[in-house]
Amino acid sequence: MTTHRCRWANPANPRYLDYHDHEWGVPCHDERRLFEMLNLEGAQAGLSWETILNKRETYRAAFDGWDAEKIARYDDTKVAELLANPGIVRNRLKVAAAIANARAYLNLRAEGQTLDSYLWAYVDGQPLVGDWADGTRPSKTPLSDRLSKDLSKRGFKFVGSTIVYAYMQGIGMVDDHHPSCFRYAGAA
Repeated sequence: MTTHRCRWANPANPRYLDYHDHEWGVPCHDERRLFEMLNLEGAQAGLSWETILNKRETYRAAFDGWDAEKIARYDDTKVAELLANPGIVRNRLKVAAAIANARAYLNLRAEGQTLDSYLWAYVDGQPLVGDWADGTRPSKTPLSDRLSKDLSKRGFKFVGSTIVYAYMQGIGMVDDHHPSCFRYAGAA
């Protein structure tokens, strides 16, 4: 029996298939992974997700396992080390964004919120299921516009609406698997 997947899942890359099959569109409530994915989606801007996914383990090592408290304290020496690391996207603005995001995340926590509770409140705790039978998905929505605007107001960087919509898909706030895909929520 053939397993039907979304067309974007590159069958030649096992890492990409695993991401499609086990992460994309699956509700995530793990704080560290939510923080990681926010930063990786920002790092992806202008690149392919497959490029970032292939660098994911190097990112985890370079950014101290996505420990926000450590990242918030990065200094010029650490930034220079990151910018010299060929295993990540060596873009000064994206590295600075990860540091700003760590600080914004810690501020959110200081307000008594988790990233999980903050994000999932936008969808009343339940994933939205897309029905894009024609194979097209939006690149952003009014909901991603609102979330993007609020994240920016809170000091998060590289959180434009298109990036935020991809983030929402990646952490399962939105399940946009194609109706023919075995992962499509409406198929069960």
